[in-house]
Amino acid sequence: MASDFSRTLALLRKEKKISQRTAAGDLAVSQALLSHYENGLREPGLPFVVRAADYYGVSCDYLLGRSLARDGSAVPAERLDAERTEEAKKNQVVEAASLLLELAEQTGSVQLPHEIESYLSIVIYKAYRYLYLADPCGVEAVFRTSKEQFDYLCDARLKQHELRIRTAAVGQGGFGLQAEKLEYQPMSPNELSKRYPAIANSLLTVLQQVSDTISGGLQARK
Repeated sequence: MASDFSRTLALLRKEKKISQRTAAGDLAVSQALLSHYENGLREPGLPFVVRAADYYGVSCDYLLGRSLARDGSAVPAERLDAERTEEAKKNQVVEAASLLLELAEQTGSVQLPHEIESYLSIVIYKAYRYLYLADPCGVEAVFRTSKEQFDYLCDARLKQHELRIRTAAVGQGGFGLQAEKLEYQPMSPNELSKRYPAIANSLLTVLQQVSDTISGGLQARK
């Protein structure tokens, strides 16, 4: 918790444009203790977390790094007590992919959405082939690429598209792409929630889930 909490606590204070001394006074703690919280040297108790959330107008889940949405509405399903249907989970992934493509299109790029679509298509193909391999009734001759080669070839294509996505995202040319002039709107979680209230939480939840997974893997190695 310390890393997410300390980073978010400091960012919220800077966003509010107030000094550490002012924030400490309003939150009823010493400046030294607030400094320790913001630098991850001390972990706060629950009363301080609640006060800080109220003070900055965010949810405790957001402050603790459990959600990328400030109102806490994008907490991953496994963290919630309420049950979610499998259909809701499927819709979440579909909505997240849809919003991702929408954001790419809004840059004015012709190439960026295409590269992202191609990338996602390969991921779907690769996952399907793994399922097909497990099917005892599957006929391998259906596919051009053999079961011994398809995943390696998919990985190679994915890396190519990753390079092209990173290139297209900044409007540069090269790697088969033409330079483009792009226009970006703010993409912070807070801005996405304002502009896309109906589907932003799906993307934010997916981002949070992946963030938890990759961050957890790194922490496990320490």
